[in-house]
Amino acid sequence: MAADRPPLLSLDEALARLVQGAQQHRIDAVETVPTFDALGRVLAADVVSAVDVPPADNSSMDGYALRAADVPAAGTVLPVVQRIAAGDVGEALAPGSAARIFTGAPVPPGADAIVMQEHCAALGGDGLGAVRVDHVPVPGAWIRRRGEDVRHGAAVLRAGMRLTPQALGLAAGVGAATLPVRRRPRVALLSTGNELVMPGEPLPPGAIYNSNRFMLRGLLQAAGCETQDLGIVPDRLDATRDALRRAAAGADLILSTGGVSVGEEDHLRPAVQAEGRLELWQVAIKPGKPLAFGSVGAALFIGLPGNPVSSFITFLVAVRPVLAALLGADAALPAPLPLRAAFDWPRPDRRREFLRVRLDAAGALELFPNQSSGVLTSTVWADGLVDNPPGQVIRRGDTVRFLPLTDLVSR
Repeated sequence: MAADRPPLLSLDEALARLVQGAQQHRIDAVETVPTFDALGRVLAADVVSAVDVPPADNSSMDGYALRAADVPAAGTVLPVVQRIAAGDVGEALAPGSAARIFTGAPVPPGADAIVMQEHCAALGGDGLGAVRVDHVPVPGAWIRRRGEDVRHGAAVLRAGMRLTPQALGLAAGVGAATLPVRRRPRVALLSTGNELVMPGEPLPPGAIYNSNRFMLRGLLQAAGCETQDLGIVPDRLDATRDALRRAAAGADLILSTGGVSVGEEDHLRPAVQAEGRLELWQVAIKPGKPLAFGSVGAALFIGLPGNPVSSFITFLVAVRPVLAALLGADAALPAPLPLRAAFDWPRPDRRREFLRVRLDAAGALELFPNQSSGVLTSTVWADGLVDNPPGQVIRRGDTVRFLPLTDLVSR
């Protein structure tokens, strides 16, 4: 009966509950890793600069260092008294002279401007010769000032951020050879169902290849998790309970797909209830909707729907935030991009929809023709998802909310 159905939760409400539960299980263990090896890890403490960056005034151009007052007019000729490359330490520059200087080299004391070499002509003569300066400089021209990027003692990276390649460069640039990071989440992956067969094996009548196992393991690896793959668990209550106990012994999160309904062969639900606690939610999203959440021992448990696209999208919008919250990182979904729809969506669902789309040559979004929750090809074809509010009709040319898969999978 409809009255017996659990109420639909909005995705925002479900996420709030999931994140709250994950925050109560936050991973506090900290590891110190070489900055070289910290890509994708979550910082456990701020990174504070031990130096000014740059550490001294330096030239941003190849050219000549001089006093601006010594060049009152274009065509002024000055003797060149020294040559300064990156890594050198120049001597004080006497009035009325110039120094040949290269990008990144420290500006010698006494100089207050750089004139790029394109505005100069090297002349012969004794020693380093002379230079004709064909441009009147202003003080400070082409000089990068000490500390203009980073000041000594400044926090350049904040605890809770996921380390990107550019963040590693910044950490190295302020002298951080190692970084404190949260321990990786340990996730136990559970597959249930006698119909599941591994690729490479014969496919009997009624069987299917276990695509979810491969997809979810890949998503967990992209999220920086240590994954314990428990394989395909036989459809027996005792085997399922045993697998859950083994998983809970070392995991922060147990993740499964399917098997939490009330069918006689669906043993995951009673197994989780026997070993821990379980809530079954109906979340107002499409594809998706059924979601199980609870715990077994000290590990969280999330049960995803069995249809592959439902499992894929529910992982992106529900499991990824949980993994972030476990690490003390930002658990919010990425901000959507406003882009133009190159399709019509005249019959929206009453639930919040995630439509598989990709960018066309004009920068608009085209729709995969089959939005069924079983069509895994759509997830490979797509560049991202349109986050469509409940009941929202889309007409060609409308602005929609676009979530790139690159942001959802590897943020």
